Amino acid sequence: MGDDGWRDMPALISRETVGALAEALGELARDQAKPFATVLHGGEPLMLGARRLEFVLRSLRAKLSSGHALCMQTNGMLLTSETADICARYDVSISVSLDGPRAVNDRFRLGKQGESTHEKVVAGIEVLRRHPRAAFLYSGLLSVIDPTSDPRATYDYFKGLGAPSIDFLYRDGNHSSLPFGKESPDSDEYGQWLSRLLEAYLGDPAPPRVRFLDDMIKLCLGGFGIKEGLGQTDFGIAIVETDGTICKNDTLKSSFDGADRFTEHWSVRTHALSAVFATQEFARYHALQRPTSSTCRSCAYLPVCGGGMPLHRWKAGTEFDNPSVYCSDQKTLISNVILRLRKEGLKIDPRLAERATSSPAVSV
Repeated sequence: MGDDGWRDMPALISRETVGALAEALGELARDQAKPFATVLHGGEPLMLGARRLEFVLRSLRAKLSSGHALCMQTNGMLLTSETADICARYDVSISVSLDGPRAVNDRFRLGKQGESTHEKVVAGIEVLRRHPRAAFLYSGLLSVIDPTSDPRATYDYFKGLGAPSIDFLYRDGNHSSLPFGKESPDSDEYGQWLSRLLEAYLGDPAPPRVRFLDDMIKLCLGGFGIKEGLGQTDFGIAIVETDGTICKNDTLKSSFDGADRFTEHWSVRTHALSAVFATQEFARYHALQRPTSSTCRSCAYLPVCGGGMPLHRWKAGTEFDNPSVYCSDQKTLISNVILRLRKEGLKIDPRLAERATSSPAVSV
């Protein structure tokens, strides 16, 4: 979506930067009381190769106790028994990116020559499923929603791959560059898709975990979500690039070129993470999680929706001071969650009760 910051970054993280990162994370672990998770993600972390991967994980684990999760997000195509063994050795869980059955996945996830990637990804998943520590290693699947696909077929397919957890994501996009499949900011194609997924999920007597729906259900009941993008819990997220530069959440890159960069140039080579997190500039970035739009702030669904992800609020001219481009989708899904929970005789968060409709927002 126009970002070209990757051009200035080395393709591979150097040994020196790995050492600086490990030291910085170890110092942060000593400085703050709450544990944190460290995630290796894309590009594609397995392009490091087995030898470099082991060096990275050994360096990080030397500074971080088992109380600090190490995780990896991968497209799965380079997963081998050797890399799975390395991850198991250093207690690193693995989530694989896959959007659905072959026809769905290969709509957007093709190789450099336009070839299918599906079989290679599934082969990587099978490596995890056959591993002696599969219950730990295979943490689940991450799927970007295709609103033109069949949600029940996608759900059943993922369950057939033995996924213990599925994380469905809205596609990147904003008011100035609409996400694939959305006719307008007022349309609810994704909300309709997720509502049909909800029925498949709740009708399954032995379901895997679906984080997005689990969070929404808990929030409608007055509980808390566990990841950014729903609810009003704040999360501290920082990105370390391959040259050691400390950046904002990389999802912001889709808003405009450089949206993920701080004004100050911070690096794990020269700055302590705890010092960076204590700055006013980081505080302003952290506050971006909460919506500023009066539409959001006056909405009874805000305790559940949370205003959505900041990247989805972007619009040229008004910047992030807008409801999410997925606002209508969120309302459709929340209405259907509330109706389903009431049907089961459960008590809804009183703040939401007045907004619950008497008829479904979608036929399922």
